[in-house]
Amino acid sequence: MAHYSPVVRAGPWVVVSGQLGLADGSLVVGTGGQVRQALVNLAEVLASVGLSLTAVVKTTVFLRHIDDFSLMNTLYAEAFGSHRPARSAVAVADLPLGALVEIEAWAYDPS
Repeated sequence: MAHYSPVVRAGPWVVVSGQLGLADGSLVVGTGGQVRQALVNLAEVLASVGLSLTAVVKTTVFLRHIDDFSLMNTLYAEAFGSHRPARSAVAVADLPLGALVEIEAWAYDPS
């Protein structure tokens, strides 16, 4: 087991560790599939603490290939709809398990 928590509360803040495009323990095929699945996984982790994507205030998207930015941006916009959290997107040399994308998030829960 990895030495980290997938989600941590710190007062009203909720920090979600980087989510890969994993389904049933395996990476889904292609960048688009991995972006979609990483966002589904992010939503599921948030739901585990009673939140949704609308609580997200900041994300960081790690891309294996910066040329995938446009595709990621389109799928990201579909997932978040009119909600627009702050975001950074960076290209990286490699990601765990050979993933093409990883998405981490900060959410705010005022309750």
